[in-house]
Amino acid sequence: MEIRKNFFRCVIPSMLAFALSGIYAIVDGFFIGNKIGDFGLAAINIAYPLTALIQAVGSGIGMGGAILYSICEGAKKTEEKNRYFKVTSLLLAGVSLLLMGGLAISAPAVLRMFGAVGEIYPLALAYIRFIIYGAFFQVLSTGLVPFLRNMGGAVLAMVAMISGFLTNILLDYLLVWRFPYGMAGAALATVIGQAVTFAVCLCFLLARRNSLRSRMGKGFWGLAKRVLLIAPSPFGLAFVPNITLILVNKSAVLYGGEAAVTSYAAVSYISCVVLLLLQGISDGCQPLMSLYYGEGDGAKTGRVKRIAYQFSAVTALFCMVLLYLVRNQAAVLFGASDQTVASVGAILPVFLIGYLFASFSRITVSAFYATGKDKMAYLLIYAEPVFLLVLLLILPERLGIGGTWVSVPVSQLLIMLLSLFFLYRGKYPGKTGAGLSIRKWKNRRSPGSGNNG
Repeated sequence: MEIRKNFFRCVIPSMLAFALSGIYAIVDGFFIGNKIGDFGLAAINIAYPLTALIQAVGSGIGMGGAILYSICEGAKKTEEKNRYFKVTSLLLAGVSLLLMGGLAISAPAVLRMFGAVGEIYPLALAYIRFIIYGAFFQVLSTGLVPFLRNMGGAVLAMVAMISGFLTNILLDYLLVWRFPYGMAGAALATVIGQAVTFAVCLCFLLARRNSLRSRMGKGFWGLAKRVLLIAPSPFGLAFVPNITLILVNKSAVLYGGEAAVTSYAAVSYISCVVLLLLQGISDGCQPLMSLYYGEGDGAKTGRVKRIAYQFSAVTALFCMVLLYLVRNQAAVLFGASDQTVASVGAILPVFLIGYLFASFSRITVSAFYATGKDKMAYLLIYAEPVFLLVLLLILPERLGIGGTWVSVPVSQLLIMLLSLFFLYRGKYPGKTGAGLSIRKWKNRRSPGSGNNG
């Protein structure tokens, strides 16, 4: 009973926080779609993967450090957990500056590669330029939120996200509807909203600065390497849906033109929120799994996993039923044309079944990287876009634009089957062999050991 209570105490705020991070894009789409129309909606959809890349980098590095922080906390290694926090914070700041420089140079070419053509391209470019200028705040805000959750501040992490979200809504209204700043105004509203989230996180961490003090010594790069070895898994969970977005947008342009891209924009916004709810469950239960794993308690780790599977499946089913019932009105929210609204109502059901498949695989992935099984997590995360790419090379040639849409849930089904295969083979830390896995970890040098000085 206590485990279940702790589970929901961590997961519910995490779900809300992740859902709000997805609604950032929907809010921009709502204001831009109603102000500029279908081309503005499509432009944000095409540019959004670059926004998501910035946020996923922050989430990946932040979660990598937060996982090691929790494992060290479970193992009662206070000095080492604080060093992981310091190293991760420095990594987040440094990487944000590199992203700003790299994306500022490459964004125009990347947008064209993603399918920005005709009237869509200048709108997408105007949007993404301001997003890039604010990369520092986006990386730091998404990177520090996992630490807040793992430090027992799950509710405050949610408050930080809500504060940024409300700021974004207010500024979208002012900068898009009231003043003629258009795409640049929507982007600026997003960046300032993320800055507010960062400010809330910073206040929490400053209040706890005495308990986070540590000596770095000479081991920065050794600790950073451990963080970066875990980071690709949470990064992939956050960004792979946007690889899907890129691939499907490109296929939609080829087989359905700008009308298909605009229709998929609304579908992708809706799917984004559902998938982020599922990610909120998987990331919300991660602190508990890492903590129990660090303590060497395989039974509790497995218990958290089982609750997560059940709750994730129920959440996916609820979203599937709700969205099916409102499918013919879903695109109205974005100010889409009647033609686009009808198209979204027709194709949305194709995507719904994939939510159930994703609900299973995301929990499996989270359990792997939360307990040190990074290679299995990598395979499950990065196999999905590979499966999707292969399907998009085959099905649209035979089925037209319908093959583009079908490829998405089929790729999610294949990942779920691969997850089941790994579980069947006993490679999951909560099943048989978990105790041995944990003992091996306990007998190794601690996460902060090595050339630490």
